[in-house]
Amino acid sequence: MTLTTTSSPRREAFMDGIRDGTPIALGYFVVSFTLGIAARNAGLTPFEGFLASFFNNASAGEYAAFTIIAADAPYLELAIMTLVANARYLLMSCVVSQKFSPDTNILHRVLVGFDITDEIFGITIARKGPLNPYYNYGAMSVALPGWSVGTALGVMAGNLLPVAAVSALSVALFGMFIWVIIPPARDNRIIGALVAISFIASFACAHLPEISDLSGGTRTIILTVAIAAIGAILCPVKNDQ
Repeated sequence: MTLTTTSSPRREAFMDGIRDGTPIALGYFVVSFTLGIAARNAGLTPFEGFLASFFNNASAGEYAAFTIIAADAPYLELAIMTLVANARYLLMSCVVSQKFSPDTNILHRVLVGFDITDEIFGITIARKGPLNPYYNYGAMSVALPGWSVGTALGVMAGNLLPVAAVSALSVALFGMFIWVIIPPARDNRIIGALVAISFIASFACAHLPEISDLSGGTRTIILTVAIAAIGAILCPVKNDQ
């Protein structure tokens, strides 16, 4: 009886994660295919491309890393660039950690933090109530293979695809991310307003002098902190627990 009581919520959360993670995995598979082309240009084998994507599930960070590898840069430069490009995930991990119940052990927190991506972060935050780590395990179980296998196949394909096809495949990730943010934005006017503000601010910062010279990851960090702080100050979330 005890086994059924404890395992059922885990199984349900895991299956929910697979359900919500499947569209993400499909999008990852398509987009990482183009990432694999960049990996091949850097001299990586399909297996090396698979490992790179499995342990670093981040498009911007991997693109930067493959560019540096292709330039035969030192390891220190590679480490610093990867850290800067992926720094926004530190903020996302801090936010996700607030959704755990206080008795969640450190192992679950570390394993969930291993695969905090923009899209998985979106579905995690949109989920109501305390976070069951098995939900993230379910999403990760399909998202990680989709991303890493797509990269390996992209390495195999190399430059066989025409440029127009590669550009079309790159758009898929943006469409998938819109799918992640539309439901909570539709249900909550405050979230919808913040999403609209983030779009406008991101577009403006990409064209303003000096700010546009910053990397995309750095601009994302600045805007995330600023817009989240404004939203928290003006419209704080009441803790009913």
